[in-house]
Amino acid sequence: MATVEVSFSALPVHVRTARLIVAAVARRSGVPETLLDEVRLAVAEACSRAVEAHQRHCPDEPVRLELSGDGRRFEVVVSDAVPGDDAAGGADIDPVSAASAPGRDGSDPSAGPADLGLADAAELGLAVIQGLVDDVKIDTTPKGVQIRMSWPLRDA
Repeated sequence: MATVEVSFSALPVHVRTARLIVAAVARRSGVPETLLDEVRLAVAEACSRAVEAHQRHCPDEPVRLELSGDGRRFEVVVSDAVPGDDAAGGADIDPVSAASAPGRDGSDPSAGPADLGLADAAELGLAVIQGLVDDVKIDTTPKGVQIRMSWPLRDA
């Protein structure tokens, strides 16, 4: 499969479109039907995190998706353009602590997502992705955050 590249403006309405495109390409690439909901949800979380970061720091920069397959795995890379030294852009994000320690800052442990700050919400989204995807890699660079996820293909 050739690489499919998609760029979209940092608007929440485009997350749904990205999710639909990824699901269609994943299905055509040979991702088992049983994994398609996981693919859709993980991509939606990654794109939503990127859109939020872009809206705060670089609303004119597009969010980027790369979709590819090597015959064994289907890979999705979601990239933002928020510098890595910006806390809302992904630096100091620790998805493990976000998943395992609600209220770690002394706040009410029953607090919901609306009660979280931007950095906590980004951490929670990354924790959800790590819980959904067995093969995920999150890289923070000076140019932005890149979330690389992959799933096995049928008969691979």
